[in-house]
Amino acid sequence: MNAVSINVNKVEWQPSTNYPTGAEEKVLSIGGDMAPRSILLKIPAGWKMDVHSHVFTELHYIIEGSYESQGKTFEAGTYSIIPKEVKHGAFTTKTGATILVTWCLL
Repeated sequence: MNAVSINVNKVEWQPSTNYPTGAEEKVLSIGGDMAPRSILLKIPAGWKMDVHSHVFTELHYIIEGSYESQGKTFEAGTYSIIPKEVKHGAFTTKTGATILVTWCLL
């Protein structure tokens, strides 16, 4: 197996089908034996998402902007680990945000 690298600046933003309207994504890894599913997620100011959970652990690293959830504001530079099956959200953002989101099997 060979190492894989991509320049995310050369990947176009696409509308996300897994998030509420307005979210865009760049898929970095589709997930599988080599690496977990990872995307860059861009959400616009005023965006909202309901409470939900996943069957996988979800990791967030906020690259720019911020979002609000459960009475807290999460700003650029924040890294969050959300264990599988834990309800999280609702999410809103006043500023918009770009987030590295990764789902792992843990």
